[in-house]
Amino acid sequence: MPMPDGFAQRPFTALRSVDILHLRRNLGHQRAIAVGLVFVYQNISCRSVVVMDADGEDRPADILPLAAKFDQDAGRSIVFAARSKRLERPLFRVLYRVYQLVHRVLTGDPVRVGNFSIVPFNSLAKLVVIPEIWHHYAAAVIRSRLAFDTIPIPRGSRLVGESKMNFVALLLHGLSAFFVYGDIVGARLLVGIALALIVELVLIGVGFGVHVAGLPLYLAAILSIILLQAIPVTLILVFTVIGSRVNLGFLPIRDCPYFVGEVRTVFQNPLGRVHSRPKKQNVTAPG
Repeated sequence: MPMPDGFAQRPFTALRSVDILHLRRNLGHQRAIAVGLVFVYQNISCRSVVVMDADGEDRPADILPLAAKFDQDAGRSIVFAARSKRLERPLFRVLYRVYQLVHRVLTGDPVRVGNFSIVPFNSLAKLVVIPEIWHHYAAAVIRSRLAFDTIPIPRGSRLVGESKMNFVALLLHGLSAFFVYGDIVGARLLVGIALALIVELVLIGVGFGVHVAGLPLYLAAILSIILLQAIPVTLILVFTVIGSRVNLGFLPIRDCPYFVGEVRTVFQNPLGRVHSRPKKQNVTAPG
C-alpha cells in the first residue's frame, strides 16, 4: 500500500522519525522480522521493540495495553497479544483448530500467540542469537523459554485488500513452527509409532489366538510393516535435528545484516532522530 499523500508533513508529536528498512529480497514475514530485530539491536538504543504487522490486523491503538502490561511486568518479559477474537472465515477457523490440536500433541505447547508483541531490549539481545527466529518468531520465543506473558487483544480488520497468504503459505508457516520443535516432534513421533506398533502386534497375536484370518489380519500385518519402517525414519529425523545444533549454520546476529538493503527516512521530527537519543525509547520493528 503506498504512503498517504502529505504523510511526512503531518504534525506528529509522539514520533521522532519513521524509517523504512528495505531488504535486498523478499524473505517472507518471519525472516523479515528476524532481520528487523537484528537491525534494531545493532543500530538503535531502545528500551523495547514492538513487533507488529502493518496491514491493520495489528492495531496501533493496541500497543497501549501491550506497553501497560510490559510496564506492569517491569519490562522483564516479552508481552504477546493473544487473539481473543478472530475475523477469518469459518473454514479457516476449523482448520486452525485442527492445527492447534496437532501442535499441542506433537510439541506439548499450545498455539497461543502470533507476532504482535513488545520485546524488552534485554530479551532482544538473546533473540538475535537464536537461529529459530529465522523460521518462526513466536515459536522460537516460547521454545527458548524466554520469559513472556500474554494479554487478550482482538484482531483488527485489514486496511486494504485481502491477505496474500494462500493455503500452501499457511501450511508452510505452520510447519515452520514444528521445525522449531524438531527434536521434540521427532521424539514424540517415535514414541507414538512404537506404541502403535506394540498395539498392532498385540492385535495380530489376538487374531491368531481366536483364529481370525482374511483381510483384517493382512491389513494389520501391512500396517505393522509400515510402522516398522517409520521408526528408523523418525530416528534419522531426531538425530539430524540434534546434530544440527552442534553444527551451527545460520546465526541471525551474524547473517541477517547481509539482507539489509537501505534505510529510507519518510518522516523526520525536527527534535532529532531516535538513533541519537541518549534515553531508551520504544521502537517498532517490521512485521
